[in-house]
Amino acid sequence: MQPSVPSPAPSSEPSPAPSAESPVETAVASSPVAAPAPAAPRFDERLTAPRSWWVIAGLIGLSGGLIMFPLGTVPMLGGLIVAAVLAGAAVSSYGSARVRVVAGSLVAGDARIPVSALGAAEVLDAEEARAWRTHKADPRAFMLMRSYVQRAVRVEITDPADPTPYVYLSSREPEALVAALDSVRAEAA
Repeated sequence: MQPSVPSPAPSSEPSPAPSAESPVETAVASSPVAAPAPAAPRFDERLTAPRSWWVIAGLIGLSGGLIMFPLGTVPMLGGLIVAAVLAGAAVSSYGSARVRVVAGSLVAGDARIPVSALGAAEVLDAEEARAWRTHKADPRAFMLMRSYVQRAVRVEITDPADPTPYVYLSSREPEALVAALDSVRAEAA
């Protein structure tokens, strides 16, 4: 049993006022009263991988365990876990691409393009999207495509300083993406 240490009795004296050089007061004085809330995205879509890819990742984990099976139970479990984690990480990272329209910009993967630099946006059905991914594709275009997403949006780039002719974005909801771009463009005008 440890001896208890008496806590100091509350004093009736007022606490000293912070000095002018107090870092706490300086930080409070220089910070804004209320930080502005970030703009809510008009459109936000994560291009997640299909369930079948997760099944394949599980099977890769199982095969890692089977490869290590002749070495014993512990190496087998280690191989199963390591292979499953690596395959799951690969599927997750590939399926983590996001397309958003937020704060007057189109954010697609790592690219951030102001809506003012974008031209007309068109919804592509499965057949037209396949054509723009293959024989109609321009090698200078920015493409965020996922093979498991059938439809897409193609947006022209109107900035004369940018050599990129258009942006190709896979989307499960292309109409909503085009509507979000149009509403941001209409508000800016």
